[in-house]
Amino acid sequence: MTDHVTEEVPEEVTTTPTSETVLAGLPRVYVRPCLLLLLAEGESHGYDLLDQVHSLGLTAVDAGGLYRALRGMERDGLLTSWWEPSHTGPARRTYQVTDLGVEALHAEMQSAVATHQLLGELLERYTIAGHWGSA
Repeated sequence: MTDHVTEEVPEEVTTTPTSETVLAGLPRVYVRPCLLLLLAEGESHGYDLLDQVHSLGLTAVDAGGLYRALRGMERDGLLTSWWEPSHTGPARRTYQVTDLGVEALHAEMQSAVATHQLLGELLERYTIAGHWGSA
């Protein structure tokens, strides 16, 4: 007689993802390219960037995570920043994308195009197989 060893499957493997759990995971992956794009459009302050990131649908990003991402990107040479006096309160840090940051943005967008194509093919096969509405 053969002894069968049952291996516990981690909960995250057995849990079916929902739109909420999927969207909650996006900011970790997409906050960097979003910030690069926003700053390629023009220099900005942190809280303005937070509002813009939220308007792109990355609502789970908080101020702490945003500023950690900005500091890391600056450390990597993708951004530069400086303190700018404010007429209505304390000085604010202004962020601007560097040439290296623009190159990184182009690479991120090439990756996004490839991901978009892959997901398009996946969704097309899902539709052809008639799975819409069966979940």
